Amino acid sequence: MLQLKNIKKSYTTGDFTQVALNNVSLNFRKSEFVALLGQSGSGKTTFLNVIGGLDRYDSGDLVINGKSTKQFKPRDWDAYRNNSVGFIFQSYNLIPHLSIVDNVEIGMTLSGVSSSEKHQKALDVLKRVGLSDHLHKKPNQLSGGQMQRVAIARALANNPDIILADEPTGALDTQTSRQIMDLIKEIAKDKLVIMVTHNPELAESYADRIVRFSDGQVVSDSNPYSEEAVSADYKLKKTSMSFFTALKLSGKNILTKKWRTTITAFASSIGIIGVALVLSLSNGFDKKISEFEKGSLSNYPITVSQTAVVIDTSTRPGGQRETKAEFPSDTVVYSHDSVASSMTHTNDITEDYLTYLDKMDSAWLDGISYTRLVNMNTLIKKDGKAVSLSLADAGFAAYPASPSGSGQNYLEQYYDILSGSYPQAETDLVLVVDEYNQIDSGVLAALGYDAGAGSISFDDILGQEYKLIYNNDYYVQAGQYFTINGTPDDLSALYDSEDAVTLRIRGIARIKQDISISPLSGSVVYSDKLAQDFIENAKNSEVVKAQTDAEYNVLTGSLFAEESNTAGGMSGTMMGSSGSSSGLQTKENVLSYLGATSVPVSISLYPVDFEAKEHITDYLDAWNESLSEDDQIQYTDMASLITSLSGNIMDGITIVLVAFAAISLVVSMIMIGIIIYISVLERTKEIGVLRALGARKKDISRVFNAETFIIGSFSGILGILLTYLLTIPANAILYKLTELKNVAQLNPVHAIALIIISVVLTMIGGFIPSKMAAKKDPVVALRSE
Repeated sequence: MLQLKNIKKSYTTGDFTQVALNNVSLNFRKSEFVALLGQSGSGKTTFLNVIGGLDRYDSGDLVINGKSTKQFKPRDWDAYRNNSVGFIFQSYNLIPHLSIVDNVEIGMTLSGVSSSEKHQKALDVLKRVGLSDHLHKKPNQLSGGQMQRVAIARALANNPDIILADEPTGALDTQTSRQIMDLIKEIAKDKLVIMVTHNPELAESYADRIVRFSDGQVVSDSNPYSEEAVSADYKLKKTSMSFFTALKLSGKNILTKKWRTTITAFASSIGIIGVALVLSLSNGFDKKISEFEKGSLSNYPITVSQTAVVIDTSTRPGGQRETKAEFPSDTVVYSHDSVASSMTHTNDITEDYLTYLDKMDSAWLDGISYTRLVNMNTLIKKDGKAVSLSLADAGFAAYPASPSGSGQNYLEQYYDILSGSYPQAETDLVLVVDEYNQIDSGVLAALGYDAGAGSISFDDILGQEYKLIYNNDYYVQAGQYFTINGTPDDLSALYDSEDAVTLRIRGIARIKQDISISPLSGSVVYSDKLAQDFIENAKNSEVVKAQTDAEYNVLTGSLFAEESNTAGGMSGTMMGSSGSSSGLQTKENVLSYLGATSVPVSISLYPVDFEAKEHITDYLDAWNESLSEDDQIQYTDMASLITSLSGNIMDGITIVLVAFAAISLVVSMIMIGIIIYISVLERTKEIGVLRALGARKKDISRVFNAETFIIGSFSGILGILLTYLLTIPANAILYKLTELKNVAQLNPVHAIALIIISVVLTMIGGFIPSKMAAKKDPVVALRSE
């Protein structure tokens, strides 16, 4: 069954070579009790280790059931030890942190035996060796003879073909030795038992065959066997240790060092706590900023204007990008077009685009406001005389109109009426004050009040009237030009005309207390329908018809500029009503000023919330998908710019703080590596036992990887739990200092991520020690104390 042919084995230390086995050839029967005798250093233990696959022979061959082991790979030797060999050691070599049953089961676990089957087999062999009453004890709770019985039970559990016993009674008293030898003798009835002993009397009393060694050679054999048993059916069952088994082994080992593990995990968790606290504070501040932004910026409008400006000083006229050095030494002057360099983009807002906006889902919008270049001819009574009112100086602006079908009113939703009422008709105006009930003194003066009085009663404001005069009444033709119908210093005739439209301040409003930003504060707001009605009337007015046909400004007689400068024209004329048109430079601007077109120069879309804002921007982007860059309609989303800036600042601060806190994680990783290395040293004998039972090198690595996994998980979970506890006093301190409630909030996703990071870092820290453990020589490991 077992054959050794010309086995040689030597050990080299420096320049010295020790021959342990020298051309040893022996055949063994399938079942017999063989005792190996010889002085120390004669080679008998090396012979036993070679048979057990713990040591590799240098030359020769070891044949098991006719199968040569010359071509065995490391995993084949592991499987051979697990399937075919059972070891009984002088020092028992039980794993101290496992129970008796677990020690017996471990070899079967490597064979892949099911839990129920291996447990039953363990109970059977423990009963056979007389330990049925000690199943759940630990090795240190047993006597020497009982521990050796456990070792025998472990060797028998996987039903091996060969039992190798190295001085099995060397540490036992005489009576216990006889009991153990009787047990081994019984085992030898159906197995090959090879025992190393220094006791010739014991060998003579129990062994069927005695083989004596001297200087690495067999010098005598009391019962030699020459027949060679041949079998072609011998197969090895590969061994494997699952990660769960490794966790179980390491977990029970860790339980024997609870305080050390806890302190290690706590020290390792400090880095996790630092990072987690930074993330919790960052998350909390982000939420507070987000709450502020949603409260103050969610209704901040998305604006589409006729002119969009993107500053880009690196662009030369003609669109060619050119980088110029500062403070050149050149002796020439370069021309420069500031308009071209600013990348002015003109949006062509058409009726089609306005129709496209009208089709937008009304559920996304609180309101839409339009800014128009039209000059609505408005008069005010001052000191008994009617004069033109500059709508720009008086802060006139159209309030956002509720989208069709929304059933909402923008003013009612965001503004409280302090006195009077919300507008009921197109001609109703509302004066909007800021949160301090203030209005700019210039606006008050333009509206006809004494700004130097300090305060003005609501009653003095409510009911204040202004007159809107249509073009045909406001302008009269004088030859080729048009002038204001009357003396500019007193337009009372127009003011008192039956065709004049009366505008009246119906209410005084203020932003609601839970809204942070008021885009209408300091304005006199009116319905956009008022402007639309004025434009519809103006389109058929004589002055518009004349201007449509003329190539000069019919109000001033000046010629138009050759190129359009819409931005410049608007800056001086938008909503102006003073009668001056000197700021109008193009025919298009003059026509808009007179009310010839209903296309606004700017559109402001007020989202319901941030989510709706995303839908709106997607909708606006969809218009541009099939258009060239020049034909696209660009918009300004100021809320996104602000939130992006604040978010980037917060992210930058968080990254810096996390980077500092993460330094301790690196220190923790190094510390874990040291702890695992110490564990490797402490568990060296366990490594040898596992290798003797058939564990592969990767299985040994897995055991220590499992230990680092447990420590890393414990460390991460402990760090997260401590972080959640620390957020309580942290929030209390922050509330006392800043009056911000519940700032420190650890995101559960961050918590899980940090636990995973803790596990990964500890496993990286334990990687090298686990590899060192796997490379340990099993023979050397079994000799360690």
